[in-house]
Amino acid sequence: MVLKVDVPPDLVRGDVDEGYGPVADAFRRNFAERGEIGAACAAYRDGRKVVDLWGGYADGLRRSPWQENTLVTMFSTTKGVASLALALAHSKRLLDYDEPVATYWPEFAEAGKQNVTVRQLLSHQAGLAAIDRPLGLEHLADLDALADALAVQAPAWTPGTRHGYHGISLGWYEGELLRRIDPQHRSLGRYFAEEIAAPLDLDFFIGLPDDVDADRLATVHGFKPAEMALHTHEMPWRFVLAFLNPRSLSARSFGNPKLLGVIDNYNRRDVLRVELPAANGTGEVRAVARAYSAAISGELGLSDDTLAALTETAPPPSGGADDLVLRVETRYSLGYAKPFPRFVFGSSANQAFGTMGTGGSFGFADPDTGIGFAYAMNRTGFRLWDDPREHALRQALYVDVLKERPQQP
Repeated sequence: MVLKVDVPPDLVRGDVDEGYGPVADAFRRNFAERGEIGAACAAYRDGRKVVDLWGGYADGLRRSPWQENTLVTMFSTTKGVASLALALAHSKRLLDYDEPVATYWPEFAEAGKQNVTVRQLLSHQAGLAAIDRPLGLEHLADLDALADALAVQAPAWTPGTRHGYHGISLGWYEGELLRRIDPQHRSLGRYFAEEIAAPLDLDFFIGLPDDVDADRLATVHGFKPAEMALHTHEMPWRFVLAFLNPRSLSARSFGNPKLLGVIDNYNRRDVLRVELPAANGTGEVRAVARAYSAAISGELGLSDDTLAALTETAPPPSGGADDLVLRVETRYSLGYAKPFPRFVFGSSANQAFGTMGTGGSFGFADPDTGIGFAYAMNRTGFRLWDDPREHALRQALYVDVLKERPQQP
């Protein structure tokens, strides 16, 4: 069962700008009323930090306090940060979203993928959510071996006709595509570190270096997959049934290597060491908010046409918007989720884009309001999105502070 710990009020720290007090109030209530163990929340508006909160325990068992510089693994919230690397490459004219992936990566054309466009791949329409070749951590550390497994994979559906969340594989495909178009052939983790993290002074890693002090790392307190069956009122029941069937596309999308299907394994340094651009990004929560802020403020250097493309929902697949992995209706952009009926975020202009992570974390950008937002925690909840703790913070920001629409599904 997920750990439950009482957190003293004096362990909730940080600051907000004048007028943003409702966000701090919601953050404190998360510890008092919603079972929070350790967490952080940050928001930037028009390039300026307006919310920077942290608190609780970085390790609920050892009762070690969450510090200002604590790093936490954010699961699929990583996708949005990683996809900024592809967006920056697009702004540098290294790729065209509407070109076939095989233009840049010829081997990708195998198994009937020759016409899959970059846009389809990044929008979860390529049918490559599950990788059939059994993988271990040693394969993930060998990018050439991983690229071979990705290239020979046959799509699970005709690309462009359906979509389904590429829970782990999206990051690998993004990484190899970036290696092919980058003049220096850098991995995605290295490209992000050198082109985004260093210029913006972000403490966020895709592939955690060995020299990062273990005392800075929050311990994730997760749940066992079987516990999902007790929470179908929070998780879509069709997804739960599929995930617990090891032969289903949903289960295979998250379970290769098998150890990646168990949340607590993301506390292992060998799992954090390899690059999983869709799943194991580890860093300060404010770094995610700042990265999103820099993307929409111009500081990152994204071109106008790149930013416009990120704000647009991908053309819907011809077979409808039902997600064949998550088993609900979803909407995507270029490596990002877009607001959809069961998960409304951002302003009514619907320009917001971001990614949510297992257990409740979420980061997004909203060009309409100038907001870059991030929340992450170490006690995992059971929702795929719209965790009550994150929702309360976003509701306070958008309704109480910005006077925007309610953040309701």
